[in-house]
Amino acid sequence: MRVLLIHPNYHSGGAEIAGNWPPAWAAYLAGALKQAGFTEVKFIDAMTNNLTDDQVRAAIAEEKPDLIGATSITPSIYKAERLLQIAKEVHPDAVTVLGGIHATFMYQQVLTEAPWIDVIARGEGETILVNLCRAIEEGRWPEARSSIKGIAYTDLEGGRIVANPSEDPIADVDQINPDWAILEWPKYQYIPMGVRVAIPNMARGCPFTCSFCSQWKFWRNYRVRDPKKVVDEIETLVRDHQVGFFILADEEPTIHRKKFIQFCEELEKRKLPVLWGINTRVTDILRDEELLPLYRRAGLIHVSLGTEAAAQLKLDRFNKETTIAQNKKAIELLRKNGIVAEAQFIVGLENETAETLEETYRMALDWNPDMANWAMYTPWPFSDLFKELGDKVEIYDFEKYNFVTPIIKPEAMDRSELLDRVMNNYRRFYMRKAFLHYPWLRDKTKRKYMLGCLKAFAKSGFERKFYDLGRVDYWGPQSKDKVDFKFDRSRVNAALPQADDWEAAADKVRKARKKAQAAEAKLKETAMACGGGKEQLPESMDAVGDD
Repeated sequence: MRVLLIHPNYHSGGAEIAGNWPPAWAAYLAGALKQAGFTEVKFIDAMTNNLTDDQVRAAIAEEKPDLIGATSITPSIYKAERLLQIAKEVHPDAVTVLGGIHATFMYQQVLTEAPWIDVIARGEGETILVNLCRAIEEGRWPEARSSIKGIAYTDLEGGRIVANPSEDPIADVDQINPDWAILEWPKYQYIPMGVRVAIPNMARGCPFTCSFCSQWKFWRNYRVRDPKKVVDEIETLVRDHQVGFFILADEEPTIHRKKFIQFCEELEKRKLPVLWGINTRVTDILRDEELLPLYRRAGLIHVSLGTEAAAQLKLDRFNKETTIAQNKKAIELLRKNGIVAEAQFIVGLENETAETLEETYRMALDWNPDMANWAMYTPWPFSDLFKELGDKVEIYDFEKYNFVTPIIKPEAMDRSELLDRVMNNYRRFYMRKAFLHYPWLRDKTKRKYMLGCLKAFAKSGFERKFYDLGRVDYWGPQSKDKVDFKFDRSRVNAALPQADDWEAAADKVRKARKKAQAAEAKLKETAMACGGGKEQLPESMDAVGDD
């Protein structure tokens, strides 16, 4: 049984300006396949190698796969569909499989516009892919399609699209054993430090339900690995693949406080020559104020904070549980402990104005983070907020859903002005940092890191890759009237996300909470009507039965 995994060649000018990121999905799937006895696994990274369609075709032709698999986030969906079309043309008898968050919830759209895709793997892919390979190897494909959990496909006889019951998430995440050797490590460089970079995974899922995010839905359950085993994995990356920097792939790695502390303690104990970064919540930084020195000793050098927006109104809309004052305090604490603080601002909603954009810049000056990032609001088509926006979403060209292209048109300005004002924020912020901040940092490690980040910005700016500026013809304020985002307006919202059969653990908790609150309110009303008081309520709402 031969398996070929391919990463689509998609570039947006976003996070990739910091370097080439290793496609961790391939390592985790390859590891699961090899544990199950499928050892003939090959990987082609079309993105890092910037392969053309012809080069992809030639690379695929060199292999003789029984299964060809790819993954896709929303902006790379068309590239992934085209990649698998080429694969099918070269090897028509191979089973083509697409996984990832977009295909999971938009499988109707994908299978309709890309009929050459045989299978959609929905959700966590390890178990699904292993079961699929077993069916193919044992000669049970395609007859066994209806019995394989977690897949969607087109019924060849009736022409209807079928989604089988979902596969259960991996309960014991400590059994996960990625095969990092499948990647071309010399090509994965982190520009700010000039070292190899990795993206290991400590936890899967998230217990929070931010309305603009869908990762908590994709992974369904929140599960955390044994911290020591994660550090074992990182030690392997450092020793065998010369990794000098890593970013935890977790949505919010500090959520499980106890295990994150254990993780840091183990890293400090082993004294591995590696620095690392995370994304996390402002509230977790405030909670862990006394632990920040430990985190820094463990190698944590960069924290990207989900401050999200300058206006508290927007914070509330995104279901964030933070305040402006908390954002500022968290940044102060990180900087005090020698950790790079990056503030993330979401801009480009329908109520954005020149004044609100200027407010984000003034707020960045007031908070004084080491770095600031202005990301265009990107309404994932399978998120809760996408539904709320309704007809305010007029662009369905998913290739532009990349955090750098204005998908939503503000009522008070056009998209080109929005881009120009965001670029103005970047120019002013980083000019100040370049001359007044980075060169004068006393912490040598942090100073070197910040100057490296400045180098990455400068490199991407010179190459016109930052924010995809070259492709949209933006060269500064003088060119804003000539900007062309090149939207494919022929694409329409033809297929809605399919999630009726899909419920995350966070969904269940939220529904249970609402039910308990409603029951408590009903009990209070009854108690007061009877002349009673709080003492008549049960101590635990668990005691309240169903109506």
